[in-house]
Amino acid sequence: MSTALPTPAFMRADAWRAFVLASCLCLGLSACSPRQMVIGGVADELAHAGLAAEPDLALARDAAPFYLKLSESMLLRQPGHVGLATSVSAGFTQYAYAFVAFEADRVEAQDAQAASRLRQRAAALYARATRHALAALESRHPAFRTRLQDADPERWPTLRADEIGLAYWASAAWGSWIALAKDAPEVVADLPLAVRLAEWAARRDANWGKGALASLRGTFEASRPGGDRRQAVQHFAQAIALADGCCAGPFVSRAEALALPAGDRAAFEADLRQALAVTVDPDSPDALQNEVMRRRAAWLLEQAPDLF
Repeated sequence: MSTALPTPAFMRADAWRAFVLASCLCLGLSACSPRQMVIGGVADELAHAGLAAEPDLALARDAAPFYLKLSESMLLRQPGHVGLATSVSAGFTQYAYAFVAFEADRVEAQDAQAASRLRQRAAALYARATRHALAALESRHPAFRTRLQDADPERWPTLRADEIGLAYWASAAWGSWIALAKDAPEVVADLPLAVRLAEWAARRDANWGKGALASLRGTFEASRPGGDRRQAVQHFAQAIALADGCCAGPFVSRAEALALPAGDRAAFEADLRQALAVTVDPDSPDALQNEVMRRRAAWLLEQAPDLF
């Protein structure tokens, strides 16, 4: 499942401030109240650092494990911190997509066993992202998963504005996990809930994330059993319009979700070329996600003769 990719700043001053605070915390603080204040400060810093731009793809890949482990350890102490939970869930999902699942696709033709191992790892990372996001949502909306099982959206919890990103990443991670869990029926059975999470977020703001949410809904609609292709087409059109030329992701997602299954090579290649044509300033928050998606678009174009 294609999703929007990361814009973390693992080497910014924000991240280093968080590291210093975390180091102080690890040395031990005796008073409960000051300790909680420090934990809260670290959580705030890490959540903020996860939103900034890092245009160097290799640097982002190498720095991500430290940032994610540090953030995860802080999240365990502050499970209801919506900003940090969003950043952690996004980080694990993006890392799995950009550096693990994509590598599995690249090596599959040469080494099927290696590709299988990589996909198992990606699935575990997606599951980890899902659990963190769902735990945070549950802490803020008790019994929210049970309520989300209700077919009537009017009975779903009321999503707050600051939780839209958390709901998005919970849905994206869950859907990506399900896509790699074809041999785990208990995981696949949760697909309706993953779809409802995206719908839940869209009820609050269907235009969220420069089209990221609309693109995710398009992917779900195109891939779920009984999905409406016409609705998927509309979601992707909305995503591309909202991106306003600054995001390659919706083009890649549409190519893989609609054109490829339909056997429409012309549409597939046209979407991928549009993705490759997207350029943004290196300092833009969209720089890294576009580099990741443009890299995938270029690879998919190379594979087109074998895919059709």
